[in-house]
Amino acid sequence: MIDNERSRAGGTRATATAFAALFSVVGLSLYGLPLYYDFMVRELGWSRTMVTSGNAISKLIVGPLFGFAAGWIVDRFGPRRLMMAGIVMAGGALVGLGTVSAAGMFYFFYFFNALGYVCGGPLPSQVLLSRWFDRTRGRAMGIAYLGIGLGGALVPLLAKWMNDQFGWRGSLQALGVLIVLIALPLAYFVREAPDPTETTTADLSAPRGGAASPALRVILRSPAFYLLAFGSMCSIAAVGGTNQHLKLFLSIDRAYSQGEAASIISLVLAISIAGRLLMGWLADRMPRKHVMLIIYLLVATAIPLLLLRPSSSTMYVFAAIFGLGLGGEYLIIPLMAGELFGIAALGRVMGIVLTADGVAEATAPMLVGYLRDRTGSYDAGFTLLVCAALAGAIAIGLLPGRREPMAVPSPQSPATSPQVS
Repeated sequence: MIDNERSRAGGTRATATAFAALFSVVGLSLYGLPLYYDFMVRELGWSRTMVTSGNAISKLIVGPLFGFAAGWIVDRFGPRRLMMAGIVMAGGALVGLGTVSAAGMFYFFYFFNALGYVCGGPLPSQVLLSRWFDRTRGRAMGIAYLGIGLGGALVPLLAKWMNDQFGWRGSLQALGVLIVLIALPLAYFVREAPDPTETTTADLSAPRGGAASPALRVILRSPAFYLLAFGSMCSIAAVGGTNQHLKLFLSIDRAYSQGEAASIISLVLAISIAGRLLMGWLADRMPRKHVMLIIYLLVATAIPLLLLRPSSSTMYVFAAIFGLGLGGEYLIIPLMAGELFGIAALGRVMGIVLTADGVAEATAPMLVGYLRDRTGSYDAGFTLLVCAALAGAIAIGLLPGRREPMAVPSPQSPATSPQVS
């Protein structure tokens, strides 16, 4: 009974830690930074291509160089230490970005922001929860991923208040300090997995270190891997391209006030909280492939609303549809990867998939910014994002309905034998 209680308490702490990391590294940092782009455009005279290129160039460098390495480190040494390093880098990057006036330092600190996201964001959180939870993994992920929605919903209002108090530079630096204060203590004390000597509940699952898992080369020969990677890249591009430009679009192109733009963006992220709960609940009750399709089609449906004649009702409809899709976007990818390839290799698989997603999330906003700078309108860029979301839905629709048997290394010999899910 004591062991069960310890396991239950450990699972709760793991969920709280993932929640805090995602709240800070993704909710406050990833969704917070674009809220300062319009200040950079106005004060520093930079173009939209320039202000979005920091995210693009840093992730294009960090993803290929560190994405797979981070996945290997998580599988080999556990997520805790990597998460702690990522939290410090993400917070420190925002402090540094609050001081920049030259392009070189802008890119330098954005590099550490991207590295903080890789090391302290979704990857270690996903692996941490997958080690603690089995049957209710979707629900646990849904609760933890509420951190993104809550952080993203609060950061526009928080940034608006801090901008008024400290100016945009002081506001950005305060946000970086807040990231470290919120997330680092929980990451320091969390246990990475249930103790093997403890008796776990039906919902908790220790990492199956002794179970055979497909070799990475076997996974890389599977068409399902490339369909998942391509599908997630397309949808992440659509979501990232929209998020990175939403404040610019509202405040400059549509002439919304800072308060009005913050309210709309906050509403999107607030609705994403319901989306995360809903998609996590659905993922435990219906094929995850179908849940993924619903999410991608919601994103594809929402973006065209930005091209319509602006009105309050249109923006509320956009916020509702896009928020629901956004809520499940990052949540569903590791659940689908775990279902297709198993938990033992999840860190390595997600290291590659998140690297690919990072490339898409980096290049899409910069491409949309370039099209806006060249044409004077967001029409072409937003249309491109809709096409990307639809292409992602097609790729996911081609995934197998169930996990296919894969060859796994035999502990007795180099030969392989089929793994049955």
